Amino acid sequence: MAQNILFVCLGNICRSPAAEGVFRALCPEVATDSAGTASYHVGSPPYGPMKAAAKARGFDLSDLRARQFSRQDFDRFDLIIGMDGDNLGDIEAQRPKGATTPVKLFTDYAPGQGADHVPDPYYTRDFEGCLDLIEAAAAGLTKALRNSSAG
Repeated sequence: MAQNILFVCLGNICRSPAAEGVFRALCPEVATDSAGTASYHVGSPPYGPMKAAAKARGFDLSDLRARQFSRQDFDRFDLIIGMDGDNLGDIEAQRPKGATTPVKLFTDYAPGQGADHVPDPYYTRDFEGCLDLIEAAAAGLTKALRNSSAG
């Protein structure tokens, strides 16, 4: 089972901290972190409306702070999860030669949800819809990890 998972979005104030918060509540035995591919919000807490929407569902994001993704993350994590195709491209562009850490799209863990990415609620303003998709993907990831360790 992956022991260290990194969730990545653009600014690390909405989608990836929410994914980290939801996933760590479902699968506390796995170490998590989140990062953004851009440096816009380094050091900032999660965006207020996302933090409030997550809290209303029982997920506390208050201890999280934005940081930027770095090449060293390929060494520090067993699995890196991007929220959309642009994130995946930005992550892969920094992959060091020889690094084998898998990089996956979060929605790959939410089949049947009809989404090929997690839309950014900073722009869409749909925090509830974003959290619905994040919860589905986090549940799918938790199931996949637990099934892989059972074999």
